[in-house]
Amino acid sequence: MRRDVFQAIADPTRRAIIALIALQAMTPNALAEHFDTSRQAVSKHIKILTECELVRQEQSGREIYYHFNPTKMKEIDQWLEKFRALWEDRFSQLDNVLLNLKNK
Repeated sequence: MRRDVFQAIADPTRRAIIALIALQAMTPNALAEHFDTSRQAVSKHIKILTECELVRQEQSGREIYYHFNPTKMKEIDQWLEKFRALWEDRFSQLDNVLLNLKNK
């Protein structure tokens, strides 16, 4: 089943995994040490992140390391950009209203 990046970032544990892997490549065991869940639960989260292409795996000897894929985050940024322009415009309008009230 193909998942999208929004499904991946919807879960706080997966967001935390992304934050950890963004700093350095990690093995599933190393990641599991940061959570109060089983290694199997962390592996399920990693599987979803891999399916969404937010992380990629690399075999190094007997270990599998997971690396962050920052280019995939562009998909999220592009989606947010439409809304960013909208709320920045509204904040500018609010700033103008508040400035007018202050000057009166």
